[in-house]
Amino acid sequence: MNKFIAINSFVEVASQQSFTRAADQLQLSRLQVSRHVQEVEAWLQQRLLHRTTRRVSLTPAGEEALLYCQRILSEVSALELNAHEKIQQLSGSIRIAAPIGFAGKLMLTAVEKFTQLHPKISIDIVASDNFQQLVEDRVDIALRFTEQPDASLIARKLMRLESVLCAAPRYLQEHGIPQHPRVLSEHNCFVHLKQNQWSFVQDQQVFQVDVCGNIQANSLDILIASAINGKGIVRVPCDLANPLIKAGKLTAILTDFTQWRYSLWALYLSRSYQSTKVRGFIDFLVQEFQDDIFLVQR
Repeated sequence: MNKFIAINSFVEVASQQSFTRAADQLQLSRLQVSRHVQEVEAWLQQRLLHRTTRRVSLTPAGEEALLYCQRILSEVSALELNAHEKIQQLSGSIRIAAPIGFAGKLMLTAVEKFTQLHPKISIDIVASDNFQQLVEDRVDIALRFTEQPDASLIARKLMRLESVLCAAPRYLQEHGIPQHPRVLSEHNCFVHLKQNQWSFVQDQQVFQVDVCGNIQANSLDILIASAINGKGIVRVPCDLANPLIKAGKLTAILTDFTQWRYSLWALYLSRSYQSTKVRGFIDFLVQEFQDDIFLVQR
């Protein structure tokens, strides 16, 4: 058994949740991919996948094995990249789509570091909170916060990011501090991208609350500015919220409840079309964000 090829097939099936789609991505037959996965299961002596006629899903053992297998592939990719860099310096342009708030903060810092390491690389950033079509918009990499990456794309998880509810001190003085999520229906809540149902968890109990307000926008910057002006409550990713909380412009509320945590993914087309510069940048992001879990500053 070629363990590397077998591991690659297993990771692809787990990513695509389909033997057929994985086979297409790897340019192998479905039978070959199925045999590779069986070889990994025999090697580890564990069942890694639940197989039905309609879908494929990971077993608990499969979820654990996937993390190790992804790490192995990442290390091999990094080894290839390091060897290539010794022969030829990365050069050319990379077009990236990223959410507006993220593009202006953490993303920019990462881009600056990468271009310092590779001065012949130029980065074209498309800042948008709408999903970009990689082919139509000529995007090499799309960075997105989601829990269900597009199954037609290759996805690599970069980090987790917590959100927090915030309001200006003036708003809370005038309208009171909410003590439970269910009272949010009585407040002016700013909605981003029509996400008008907010989820909270406390003691393993989930609360889902329908919220509304007099401002909706596809830009968090607009909603944050309105909240700072004392007009309502906004849900903000912690990388944006923490500096404003520290400066006293916003106050975190309902911090006893765990709020929605987002996963940041790098989405890109089939590995068959992935250039060295794109693979190098994705590997860089994996290392840059691997330990970054932004929690509410309490």
